Amino acid sequence: MGLDRPELNRAAGLRFWRLLGTGRGKAMTLSADLRRWALFAVWDEEAALEAFLADSPVADRWRALAREAWHVRLAPGRVRGVWGGANPLAGAEETDGAGTGEAGEAVPVAILTRATIRPRRLLAFYRSIRPSATDLVRQPGLIDSVGIGEWPVARQATFSLWRTLADAREFAYARPDHRAVIERRRAENWYSEELFARFAPYGSQGTWNGRDPLADRA
Repeated sequence: MGLDRPELNRAAGLRFWRLLGTGRGKAMTLSADLRRWALFAVWDEEAALEAFLADSPVADRWRALAREAWHVRLAPGRVRGVWGGANPLAGAEETDGAGTGEAGEAVPVAILTRATIRPRRLLAFYRSIRPSATDLVRQPGLIDSVGIGEWPVARQATFSLWRTLADAREFAYARPDHRAVIERRRAENWYSEELFARFAPYGSQGTWNGRDPLADRA
């Protein structure tokens, strides 16, 4: 996938992108899954994405190579922080991210947390996140999640899907292991850069671990 970088740089309407490796399982770990990877992309408009999927040789190669693929379109809600020195979603129209559908039913939310970890804080970071990572995958409101990253070890992120915004907030602020990580992160200045983004998923295609997690939420 790394050989596709020049063509991605030339893709019309592609404002921001990152090719991302993944860890094994559902949480952030030091173990890599060399067969699974991701693209996070911000497009100027829907039409630019449609043209890329229809006409780009990059998209053609990915379809040919993949045993499984899942795509999700995301409308930004709350966004704070920077990625690569800037907010990649600056200027995007934000949704309220409240996790409520037209008829008042609860709808899923997607959360992306990403950080560049200071080298001298790497050991403390990975020791501290183990209990929280274990707790994450046990949450009844979690639909699915994956640890992702630009660089091994130091530039890490988690992408997670939740049944409701309340479920995501329950884990983030009420679970003691995760709350302890948040407190240590601030007190010990773990990150040189970080970004938090909450999204409303509005379209998905394909499968992730054999199913579309947004189509199978019963």
